[in-house]
Amino acid sequence: MKAALLTAFDTTPEITEVPDPECPRDGVIVAVRACGVCRSDHHAWKGADPDVALPHVMGHEFSGDVIAVGPECHGFSVGDRVTAPFILGCGACPDCRGGEPTICNHQHVIGFTGWGAFAEQIAIPRADFNLVVLPEGVGYAAAAGMGCRVTTAFRGVVDRAKIQPGEWLAVHGCGGVGLSAIMIGAALGARIVAVDVNHSALDTARAMGANLTLNAVEHDDLGEAIRGATGGGTHVSVDALGITQTFHNSLKSLRKMGRHVQIGMPLGQHANPPIPLLDMIYSRQITLHGTRGIGAHRFASLFEMIAAGRMDPSRLITKEIALSGVAKALEDMNEFTGHGVTVITDMAS
Repeated sequence: MKAALLTAFDTTPEITEVPDPECPRDGVIVAVRACGVCRSDHHAWKGADPDVALPHVMGHEFSGDVIAVGPECHGFSVGDRVTAPFILGCGACPDCRGGEPTICNHQHVIGFTGWGAFAEQIAIPRADFNLVVLPEGVGYAAAAGMGCRVTTAFRGVVDRAKIQPGEWLAVHGCGGVGLSAIMIGAALGARIVAVDVNHSALDTARAMGANLTLNAVEHDDLGEAIRGATGGGTHVSVDALGITQTFHNSLKSLRKMGRHVQIGMPLGQHANPPIPLLDMIYSRQITLHGTRGIGAHRFASLFEMIAAGRMDPSRLITKEIALSGVAKALEDMNEFTGHGVTVITDMAS
């Protein structure tokens, strides 16, 4: 099969032939029809993710068709249109049985601990627990565009922060996952403040449902500006970038008893930021939530929102490319200047 093979970090992946994956006994082989290009892929490409071993095929936001089924997989058939969360749980441990596969100690992470979907085919183990059938109304590109960004934002805003209608939600960083959080928050009746340094991203945030947009570079004290505009601060605030400044801005934008959600992955110098424990967390009684991925069982709620017309993940897609364009897509992420979602929809060229 054709794949984008990474043989050295921070270099151009080679579009080349690699062996077809073997079908797991409890899994399936999926012919990839679309795959998102995510900032997490950029982390892997740069060598910042310790789970990635070379040579490697990245890509974790896929959709496609089942073309082979293992003898111990009973819930899927050849021809099924499918996707999967990027964190595949074992399905048997207490965390998985309790509905929290994203913290499974035996997880398989597509495109990180194993080869991913920047390829014509991908193997999905433990498919009965992890694979998800796509509804007829969700196309391949939209499903890949949902990928980890919409699903991670859904878990962060809905499952972790438990956003309520009428509450204020601040989103710091209007890339793919930030715009997803805005779209989901708006669908659930939240009032939204979107923050970015890119005017185009803020324009898109408004189109996705943001009530107020702020350019971070235009405010000496962003937290004060948000607290003033929202009558004391937001109820929920999301750091969608994972850098120290957005983390601190997120905390400062919250009202007393507010909930911070860390969606952006903090790496390198941003992995251990100073935390204002006394003045912010203790005195203002702020709650910190981490979030990463989503379980397969929660896709149903997302699909219900889409079927009801409350949100449309295809609106996040700003660019469709061929597999050969993945290097340019990754290079474009070297600066935090883009917005929206890039999806590979041509896996053959």
